[in-house]
Amino acid sequence: MSSWAYTLALLGLLVVVVLLYVRSLAGRLDRLHVRLEAAESALDAQLIRRSAAAAELAYSGVLDPASSLLLADAAHEAQVASGADLARREPVESALSSALRAAVDEVDVAAVDGSPQAELLDELRSACQRVQLARRFANDAARATLRLRRRPLVRRLGLAGHAPWPRVFEIDDAPPPALG
Repeated sequence: MSSWAYTLALLGLLVVVVLLYVRSLAGRLDRLHVRLEAAESALDAQLIRRSAAAAELAYSGVLDPASSLLLADAAHEAQVASGADLARREPVESALSSALRAAVDEVDVAAVDGSPQAELLDELRSACQRVQLARRFANDAARATLRLRRRPLVRRLGLAGHAPWPRVFEIDDAPPPALG
């Protein structure tokens, strides 16, 4: 085999290796986008669940009228914002967290133990925990996708297509301490 043929074979092998690498990058990026979309959908569902639990608590009669009104308003705002982009929901969801902490801190959790209102508080506790977990998963997926999309080869070859840039969802999601 001549040196010319040998060089051509090596060059062909190099092209195949590069193409396989680019294909694997594109596949990985696609899987990360699918994972991100699923995580954002799960986060949206948990945020809706939390706002519904907050609204139930607001209308349950457990809270004083002022706390009920503030919590109901914050829960309503969160429910209205549920169809919006996650970026526009950040301040609304943070306001709901603040309203929850203010309202639930006034409830004597031990006094409602065993009553129907205790079930509402348990649902709210569960919803708050699920929001924290869903947000963590969504943010992890967004960071992993961003890391890959920032690679020079991915950007130059346009492997992400027209997919929007992932965004980390930052809210105050600390649950009320009384639900701890």
